[in-house]
Amino acid sequence: MTITAREYGGGIIAVDSGLLRREMAACYLLETPRQVALIEVGCNSSASQILGALERRGRHAQEVSHIIVTHVHLDHAGGAGTLMKALPEATLVVHPRGARHLVDPAQLEAGVRSVYGDEVYDAQYGHLVPVPEERVRIMQDGDTLTVGNRELLFRDTPGHARHHFCIWDQQTRGWFTGDTFGISYRQLDTVRGPFIFPATTPVQFDPQALIASVNLLMEQSPRFMYLTHFGRVGDTWRLAEDMIRGIRKLVELAERYARSPTRRQEIETGMLDWLLQSARAHGVDMSQERLVGFLQMDVILNTRGIEYWLDHRGTA
Repeated sequence: MTITAREYGGGIIAVDSGLLRREMAACYLLETPRQVALIEVGCNSSASQILGALERRGRHAQEVSHIIVTHVHLDHAGGAGTLMKALPEATLVVHPRGARHLVDPAQLEAGVRSVYGDEVYDAQYGHLVPVPEERVRIMQDGDTLTVGNRELLFRDTPGHARHHFCIWDQQTRGWFTGDTFGISYRQLDTVRGPFIFPATTPVQFDPQALIASVNLLMEQSPRFMYLTHFGRVGDTWRLAEDMIRGIRKLVELAERYARSPTRRQEIETGMLDWLLQSARAHGVDMSQERLVGFLQMDVILNTRGIEYWLDHRGTA
């Protein structure tokens, strides 16, 4: 697989993490003259891609001051421990609800294994390296962090996960959104712009909290969103409307099939049909087989998250 990088200007570069297929998950370099921050670090195997990107840009390991993860799902944070060992000056920046899982990742690993199974887990994620507690910095809602000559603002953004924050970069007027602002693959762009849909992967989907988080992001009137899945998007007001509409659609599907004996199959089928119809209406002309292949994994994982919400709503 060819590993790609996209340079957006303003010192921001998206590096393909190498997860599963080309441009499925991004890790970001945030460059300043004297320091570099990494925002999202993918899984263990992504470390070599990130270190390679730093080398190609002429940056040294000692210049990396911070490793920032929006939340501790392993496609975002699984490589944190490995990279902390390779980057001696870096501090790991993490949500208060997620920090303990990166200091002692045993519970995190067990949870992911329960979702994906041992075979998939071992193939995709591997052994999680603990991060020394003294190298961890917890960011509360509204905290700021200085990286070189720029200041980043952190906002608590639950809905996809309770251990999720987003990071505001005033210099480019953009949010690093993790999974809060959904999924938008560049291969599905059309003349109408990006195609987007929510990420409801297990296990902490909360539709009302997610809508509130999307609205919170829009209070800054952002010019850009830097998505983990995948890359920078503009047209943020239209996409925010699409996101909220999509969240409500997924809740509608969940409610429709909540008591069905074939609930999982019904939700998966309904979600895939909705996404296919929406993509076609957006002008996506990819072959049906390839489009289904692009969407299938997200449909499966989104359905698991919706099912967990159905079974646990009102118990948090």
